[in-house]
Amino acid sequence: MKLASIDIGLKRIGVAICLTSNIVTPQNAILRKNRNQAANDVNAFLKEWEIEKLIVGFPSSSEDTQNRIKHFVNLLELKIPFEFQEENMSSIEAEEMIKGEIKYKRDGRVDSLAAKIILERFLAKKTSL
Repeated sequence: MKLASIDIGLKRIGVAICLTSNIVTPQNAILRKNRNQAANDVNAFLKEWEIEKLIVGFPSSSEDTQNRIKHFVNLLELKIPFEFQEENMSSIEAEEMIKGEIKYKRDGRVDSLAAKIILERFLAKKTSL
């Protein structure tokens, strides 16, 4: 099954895919000018990669952020199943992974690495059941 995950932020949406087995690959982040443009870009991405299930990063801490993410998911024209996956600390973990490798820039790499971590957590949870 072709899976994708998204890490929804206010400025960027991190994206990662898993097309075969359990190999998760971060993709270029989607820059967010406004909600509708970002939702259209996510829809186009899912269609382009023929994704069969979407995993959405979901924080357990902030109710405001949870509501914002639910609202964004409602803007997507999903014809595929989706599932929320706890994302706590995924962005911090992603920042730690690239520290020293590249000069830290706000280019979306951290966001997509966070999406990769979210999808790996989802896959690990499934295999441990």
